[in-house]
Amino acid sequence: LLCYFMKNEKLFSPKLTWRDLQHLTVLTSNRNSLFDGRCREIVDLRIPGVRKMHRSSRDNCSHFEWQVNGVGLEFNHLFGFGVLDAAEMVILAKAWQTVPARFHCDAGSIWEPQLFIENRIPSSGTLVLEINTNACRGTETEVNYLEHVQAVISLNSTRRGDVTLYLISPAGTQSMILSRRPKDDDRTDGFTNWPFMTTHTWGEGSSGTWRLVVRFQGPNKQTGWINRWTLMLHGTKEQPYSSIQPTSDHQNSKLQLVQRAHKRTG
Repeated sequence: LLCYFMKNEKLFSPKLTWRDLQHLTVLTSNRNSLFDGRCREIVDLRIPGVRKMHRSSRDNCSHFEWQVNGVGLEFNHLFGFGVLDAAEMVILAKAWQTVPARFHCDAGSIWEPQLFIENRIPSSGTLVLEINTNACRGTETEVNYLEHVQAVISLNSTRRGDVTLYLISPAGTQSMILSRRPKDDDRTDGFTNWPFMTTHTWGEGSSGTWRLVVRFQGPNKQTGWINRWTLMLHGTKEQPYSSIQPTSDHQNSKLQLVQRAHKRTG
């Protein structure tokens, strides 16, 4: 149904690219009445300057609550950026300008010879690795405004299903990129150059210190180690929404929010 809707040339210009549609989806979706009704084991990483994954508890349970990223966009680990608003998409699409070219920045790597003993995942507690990057500034692949972010990881552990991964952006947005998998009992293969992706940092600036948090979550003690972590940034060099001017009788609040954030930092 969604594909048919987006292919309707009466509603959307055929000149819109797949990236334009992704941007439109992010800027026009909303939380509506979505909420997480399931009790979950959500760990507070207790890292200073990081937005928590849950803000409150209901019925003595932890839940995935709605969060706000570094440019003011709401997201949820279950529902992404929310429910599609078809009418809002059509209205904003009429004023849309194709987003700037997309670049892919290899922002840095940490690998085994550099890690030494520090690569071991503790049985209790967390392993925190950091990559400080200028996001390929001054090169042909400079990325200043994020769309997708990938953490390409190689690791081994005594139980792969108990490994959890979190990626923290320079703006402090925390994204769970790998949750616990109770039925995954692998102890030999691990992950080899496995790309874990997030869109939760959409629109944020890319330069600064990125943190990868690795920990075990499960009933039994495990051991493991990280062999390699490569940070890949995908996005634009130029501000993606600077030339978009919605009609005066209908303003998109999310668009305005991100435009203001980009003006402050740009």
